[in-house]
Amino acid sequence: MTHQPPANGFRTFLMVWATQSVSVFGSALSFFALTIWLTQTLYPRPDQKPELAFALSAVSLAFALPTVFIAPLAGAWADRHDRKRTMIAMDVLNGGLSLLLATLMLTQSLQLWMVIALAGLHAILHAFHFSAFDTSYAMLVPEKQLPRANGMMQTMWALSGILSPGIAAAIISLPTLARQNIIGGDLGVALARWTDGAPLAITLDAITFFFAASALVFLRIPSPQRADLCAADGSQKSIWADIREGALYIWHRQPLLWLLGTFTVANFVGSPLGIFMPLIVKFNLAADWLARGFTFETAFALIGTIGSIGGVAGGVLISAWGGLKKRRVYGVVVPLIAQGAIMIGLGVAPWFYVVAAMAFCAHFLLPMMNAHSQAIWQTQTPRELQGRVFAVRRLIAQISWPLSTALAGVFGGLFDPGAVIAVLGVILVVFCVGQMFNPYLLRVEDKVFLDEMAARRASSKLKVQNSKLASNLEL
Repeated sequence: MTHQPPANGFRTFLMVWATQSVSVFGSALSFFALTIWLTQTLYPRPDQKPELAFALSAVSLAFALPTVFIAPLAGAWADRHDRKRTMIAMDVLNGGLSLLLATLMLTQSLQLWMVIALAGLHAILHAFHFSAFDTSYAMLVPEKQLPRANGMMQTMWALSGILSPGIAAAIISLPTLARQNIIGGDLGVALARWTDGAPLAITLDAITFFFAASALVFLRIPSPQRADLCAADGSQKSIWADIREGALYIWHRQPLLWLLGTFTVANFVGSPLGIFMPLIVKFNLAADWLARGFTFETAFALIGTIGSIGGVAGGVLISAWGGLKKRRVYGVVVPLIAQGAIMIGLGVAPWFYVVAAMAFCAHFLLPMMNAHSQAIWQTQTPRELQGRVFAVRRLIAQISWPLSTALAGVFGGLFDPGAVIAVLGVILVVFCVGQMFNPYLLRVEDKVFLDEMAARRASSKLKVQNSKLASNLEL
């Protein structure tokens, strides 16, 4: 049965998009503030590069592992429960975690193992929130407008990247400015007592979570009604059966597997950028940005901001254009090839502004790639299955993320991070050029072909099972 979005669905989507964007902005503030705290407070000395690489990798890994492996359970949950209530609960709990992190940092009680533990808890909550959120706007937006909505979602992430580095850097500097009497009055006295401004940014993140949760209370977000949870004999279908159903939906459609395989490779080579960029800025580009009168915080924030401007530009373009209506797979593979070439340039360039330009180009391509991919999945997957299928999809596509994150912590301490990024870029280019000639991947949007393939594979599996059963009966 074809799902019909509500008459005012796109307007509701705009309100969800706007309010959740505030929360995304707050999370970006926290991420930037935490990175600054690790690089400048916990491990500030040049001889602590191995420890810093390990810390950045460990925190990323603490977020990556739950995000990847909890995803199937979170997706099955989203298909069984009210998605709006799930998002509200996760926003409130995440706000509480942010307040705890800020308190520990403010009292100078925060240690690396605490950061790792809190990152893991945040990742679990994020997995449930994202599964509910990711499947909600497909319930609100007509199918022809999905690429535009996906482009707006990508713009949201990129826009937060533009605003958050500069604002976070300004917030972090407030206590120092107060001690220099640049900020006066009672506010200056209060701020001067803070040894670190990072807790201020993280507290603001908590406030944005609570705001996003409050806004959702007043919106109507439909959830699919399922009639398959209770079997004919009265037994309840288990949540693990839901997860298996989502996995089989993908397994029986080989082109979808190839699309996932492409993203698995892309995530393997792209994930270390989050670990290596602070190292590249701090060590590889230090001579250039020091000569220009920058501090590390300013240089790191500027590259993040320029990259995010590229992401917003790409998001605005895909939102206004609406993306490819046919052959959307080319809107995935071609940007990935370009991404690999950009990684090569970013890894070998010794100049600050060249790396910033590469960051702009890389972020510009991300919304196009992700919007086209999301549109393929949304049009190929029934609404009532999207939570389960999308969660298994994330598990498969991101399974390489924890491995590459762990390896980045090792290689970042042993080798030049720029050289490693360049090698990874070569791998991405070679693999994705090969996918341009993959006959299965190129038919990923042929729904009739996919459904016929799924029927054949399911029938073949049933025949094998019946054959085994007959053999057992004969014995």
